[in-house]
Amino acid sequence: MTMSDHLPLVTGALRSPFKRPRPDADFPRTRLVRPGVRVDLDRLAAYERVCGFPTGEDALPLTYPHVLAFPLAMRLMGGRGFPLPLLGLVHTSIDVTRHTSLPVDGTYELAVHIAGLAPHRRGTQATVVIEARAAGKLVWDSRSTYLARHRTVGTGAREDRTASAPQGGRPLPGGAEWRFGADVGRRYAAVSGDRNPIHLHPLTARLFGFPRPIAHGMWTVARCLAAHGAPEAVQVRAEFRAPVPLPGTVEYVAEGGRFELRRGDRLHLTGAVQPFVPADGH
Repeated sequence: MTMSDHLPLVTGALRSPFKRPRPDADFPRTRLVRPGVRVDLDRLAAYERVCGFPTGEDALPLTYPHVLAFPLAMRLMGGRGFPLPLLGLVHTSIDVTRHTSLPVDGTYELAVHIAGLAPHRRGTQATVVIEARAAGKLVWDSRSTYLARHRTVGTGAREDRTASAPQGGRPLPGGAEWRFGADVGRRYAAVSGDRNPIHLHPLTARLFGFPRPIAHGMWTVARCLAAHGAPEAVQVRAEFRAPVPLPGTVEYVAEGGRFELRRGDRLHLTGAVQPFVPADGH
């Protein structure tokens, strides 16, 4: 990332204490676009190593366009008009569609916009849409929700699913134990540019109500998809149910198109993978 890419993080952090989030707040309708994006192969390889993807492949990992578009998203979310404080935002879900394979040597146009705000029982949630195009054709898109935690009044807030409720039916069978080191948040921040303090150090995490740093949601889902695999044209839904503290130990389980990260009866992440079929069937 360049110095200009880091600037929205800094300005967004400085503006955070002055933001007063609420679900009926105005938000930017701007659609930010960055054409001519090409992949830095060294940075891509570093990302693949941190997340567990094989290196040297001809196609981008499923989650990598999120990283490519991160500076653009930060420009929008760190701006004066975005009503939620950038510091302490928690990623709560993501839906990803990869329409076709994405060559590592391709040239992409990235676009980001805010789809809206919604009440949440723990605060206010924003939906952020990212789109990637190649030669004018949509090849990848995602919808992420981010939560700003604050006091809420009334009963209109969206209810969470409980952190112990399985997605898609019966609990999955036992799987592999994964141990995450204390430095995972810092390592992922270095390759993704996401330096939210809740992921970096115990002291900075405690400032936002977390006793220990927590893993990035996008790192946990990337780590699961690296183990699970996905077809070329695919849809993925992942929900970040409970923070994964660092350091920590979790169990990765998968069956069919479903996967989970859990510790005992507590679910941290649930996900589902299915082939993508365009509306016209082609």
